[in-house]
Amino acid sequence: MAGTNRPKGAALMIVGVLTAQLHMQGITSLKQKRSIVKGLIGRLKSRFNISIAEVDHQDNKTFAVVAVAIVSNDTRFIDQQFDAVISFMRKDGRFYLGQIERETF
Repeated sequence: MAGTNRPKGAALMIVGVLTAQLHMQGITSLKQKRSIVKGLIGRLKSRFNISIAEVDHQDNKTFAVVAVAIVSNDTRFIDQQFDAVISFMRKDGRFYLGQIERETF
């Protein structure tokens, strides 16, 4: 690629990061919330080749923020994976998706 500072023969690495807010209604304990979040994380890890973790609001019973990271050499692949992850989360039914942010660098 012309104009890059990448050494000759070095692989191109693109990192995609997605954060998603989860809103849960009718949850009365952190144990219930953690069960939902851990279940979601486990299913997403097994279905997609991603890294995912709960990254904010761990002590809030009805709100969570999860972050997903994908490394690839193809931006389109990252975008397709993020679309599939978001679709999977929307179909879950145990929570509502709030704000979603995506970034590729």
